Amino acid sequence: MPFFRNRTINLLNLHYVIHAMAVSGGGAFYAVYLLKAGVPVPGVLIALALILLGRLMIRPLIVPYAIRFGLRSTIVAGTMVSALQYPLVAEVHGPGRALALLIAVSAAGETFYWTAYHAYFAALGDDALRGHQIGVREAMATLATIASPLVAAWLLVAFGPRAAFGATGIIRFCAALPLLWAPDVNVSPQALGIYKASALSFLLFVADGWMAACCVTVWQIALFLSLRESVVGYGGAMAFAGLASAVAALTLGRHIDTGHGRRAIWYATGTVAVIIALRAAATGHPPLAVLANALGAFGASLYIPTVMTPVYTMAKGSPCALRFHTATEGGWDIGGAAALSTGALATWFGAPLPAVILLALTGVAATATLLRRYYARRAPRVAAAASA
Repeated sequence: MPFFRNRTINLLNLHYVIHAMAVSGGGAFYAVYLLKAGVPVPGVLIALALILLGRLMIRPLIVPYAIRFGLRSTIVAGTMVSALQYPLVAEVHGPGRALALLIAVSAAGETFYWTAYHAYFAALGDDALRGHQIGVREAMATLATIASPLVAAWLLVAFGPRAAFGATGIIRFCAALPLLWAPDVNVSPQALGIYKASALSFLLFVADGWMAACCVTVWQIALFLSLRESVVGYGGAMAFAGLASAVAALTLGRHIDTGHGRRAIWYATGTVAVIIALRAAATGHPPLAVLANALGAFGASLYIPTVMTPVYTMAKGSPCALRFHTATEGGWDIGGAAALSTGALATWFGAPLPAVILLALTGVAATATLLRRYYARRAPRVAAAASA
């Protein structure tokens, strides 16, 4: 399998698997625990929106830091700071200082982590195997994290939030270890043409951030409420969802690399659109909600390779992968914060959660339109390379 020959990507995927164990473990209970801690639904959505807005303000600091210390050190720093947010979740007991501190630490850690991670993966991955490598990453993460939400639910029920979120922080901290054997990537002090190079990707991430906020974040709250606020039931639903996605991620990634990206758009965005509608309809109905959640994991494994393959390829071809992702990730923050703020306002005035979830359809439509534009330009080049 040629997509396993890139040692650096293998190390980065191992890092991502450990990271995903934390995100799908205690991280999956992030929003719902805030709800149980006394923060109302509009307050939870506003808190998450403030994290994204904080990321937007912190993001200009990343490039100077990476120029001085290197891209690998930036990922490691982001990983370690992000790990600190999880113990803080357990200290939240409604709106107050603990929640404000959580927002600040989460914004700082996640900004440094995700911008540097995407730039690193883009710079050291292989364009010809990009879909395969992303598919392998997502499949490995899925297989490694099936048990994580169950373990997190058990820790929450048996030992309380400090044990559950403390363990999550330790796992997230350990995700930095594989990076110690990976090469560094220097960041040039100057790079021209970044805004032009990242324009399409920026818009794509605005649409993706809007969609994810409604279809993932708001849905997690709706799922938890649909399961009568059962921590164990919610953990079981998240674990069951993990069984649905590994094969799809590998299959579609290969499909993209062989020049069928435009066809993959319809597989991915069409599936996600159906899942959004199903999630809206399933809210309040436990068995249907569990099924909709599982199908969402399947949809994500189709959707992520389709979106991230062009983004990583454009980043590698840009004057600077880090600056490219600094701009692109800013788009995600804008889209996500706008959607969460809209959802908070809507729920404050009494709108039901299914109505907020359905707002994700506009993000899916915009994503499909932008991806068609990219793959229409890309297809002739892939065909020419295949015939050479």
